[in-house]
Amino acid sequence: MKPLSSFTAVVPAAGVGKRMAAKRPKQYLPLLGSTVLEHTLNRLLEHPAIGRVIVATAEHDPWFPALPVARDPRVLRVNGGRERADSVLNALARVETDWVLVHDAARPCLHRSDLDAVLAAGRQGAGAILACRVRDSMKRGDGHGAISGTVSRDELWHALTPQCFATRPLREALTAALAAGCEITDEASAMEWAGFHPRLVEGRADNIKITRPEDLGLAGFFLQQRIESEQ
Repeated sequence: MKPLSSFTAVVPAAGVGKRMAAKRPKQYLPLLGSTVLEHTLNRLLEHPAIGRVIVATAEHDPWFPALPVARDPRVLRVNGGRERADSVLNALARVETDWVLVHDAARPCLHRSDLDAVLAAGRQGAGAILACRVRDSMKRGDGHGAISGTVSRDELWHALTPQCFATRPLREALTAALAAGCEITDEASAMEWAGFHPRLVEGRADNIKITRPEDLGLAGFFLQQRIESEQ
């Protein structure tokens, strides 16, 4: 078995986060004295299994170079692409390790225990993703604002990140799926399209993705709770 340091983390951070309606991309919004992205990157850099973090930002991103974490020798910036999958592929071209994990830039509340679990599971078979079981009743809309039916929530999961895979199969799956015009919503969907069946690793529900303005306050609450528990 290869040493744990054989992991590289990829963080696609080229999006603009239109639903936040902010003056800068959501990953650069302030959160407990830092930016959202700094919290995210620091959680990854704190883990001894991760030797390098590759961040894919917009080509002329004016905010990332100003962050202290951008000067960490373990952090490499690459140009992002038009879509998330393009950004991830650009980063994968610079990955030199056999294993890679991809984590959303706007998920700053990742816990070490969840990261440990997905890294361990990702080294087996077809890879693994963090996920949460669906708890609420699921409704399917009819396209006109009304309910067309109720969907059973049995074995339905919310896909989270990080998602962890062997580097070469992920690179090949993303490349082939994009070439075929397949809609790629996350890295697992590309692996599924290629015929793999990644494992589901049940993670914490507070590993939220900041998408709307109200999520920023919630993320701050979760982070403050963690800080207080670690003191």
